[in-house]
Amino acid sequence: MARILVIDDDPMARTVISEMLVSEGHAPFLANDGSEGLEAFFKEKFDLVITDIIMPGVEGIETIIELRKKFRDVKIIAVSGGGRLGAYSHLELAEKIGAQKTLAKPIRKNILINAVNQLLNSE
Repeated sequence: MARILVIDDDPMARTVISEMLVSEGHAPFLANDGSEGLEAFFKEKFDLVITDIIMPGVEGIETIIELRKKFRDVKIIAVSGGGRLGAYSHLELAEKIGAQKTLAKPIRKNILINAVNQLLNSE
C-alpha cells in the first residue's frame, strides 16, 4: 500500500482517481490545488504525487517545480485535460521540469495503475 497525494481542482477527477487507487489497495490523500498539495507534502510523507496541471492558484507546473526543489527524489505523475493549449503541450512541459509520467484526461484505470506501479517499483 502506497500513500499517494492526489492534487486536482476538479472534485470529480479527484474522486475517480482516488477510487482507482483505493481499488488497488493504495491510500490516497486529496488536495484541491497546488497550494494545499504542497502544504500536505511538507507535513507528511507520500510515496507518490499525482497532480493536475491546470488549476487556479498554485497550478501543477509550479507544484512540480516546488516539489523538485525540495524533494529531488519525489515520484510525480502529471495529468491534464487540456486548457487552451491542449493536454499534450502541458504534459510535455511537465515532463521537462520533472514529472516522470504524464497522462491525458480522461484517465483509464489500467493506464493510471500501470504508471503508479512503474514509479513505485523504480529506484
